[in-house]
Amino acid sequence: MKRLAALLGTSLIALMITACGSSSNHDADVKAIKDFETQWNQDWAAKDADKIAARYSSDAVLMVPGSPAISGKDAILKSLTQMTSDPAMALNFHASKVEVAKSGDLAYTQGTYILAVTDPVSKQVVNDHGNYVTAYRKVPDGTWKAVSDIATSEVPPPVPTQAKAATHGKKAAHAAHVKATAHRRSRKR
Repeated sequence: MKRLAALLGTSLIALMITACGSSSNHDADVKAIKDFETQWNQDWAAKDADKIAARYSSDAVLMVPGSPAISGKDAILKSLTQMTSDPAMALNFHASKVEVAKSGDLAYTQGTYILAVTDPVSKQVVNDHGNYVTAYRKVPDGTWKAVSDIATSEVPPPVPTQAKAATHGKKAAHAAHVKATAHRRSRKR
């Protein structure tokens, strides 16, 4: 009976140590990802496209509103270089949720962002805000890399100028029709 109690006690202690170890690894991974995103925000503030792109894996995908998905670190760097050359460009994001898989090799963050960029057509600064989800993979050296970065804007897209003109034209045509109908009715009386 003493052997069974000793065995159960040893097993219980081993399980507690394992649970505490995984919790501390989990906590360390969560902190590492929070630190990663803090530094990433600083890279954006410095408009350092090379440092920003270095945070993506070689097979990463970046998805932003109004653009097709950008696949691969080289294509992401090219897009980031163009984006960071905009004098008005400013990006800040903050995770409200950080989740790390039990396996410790995958994670994601979810949060909000605020972005300012110059519209290439109007040359006016456009202020955007919305939500993002970034998926991470731990690489062999123990650091994290973004593998999928997706942003969704909360700002409604602008009404195209052609649609505005068409709407204005329809309203003008409708007003002319109403006016002509009223004019005909008044002549019949």
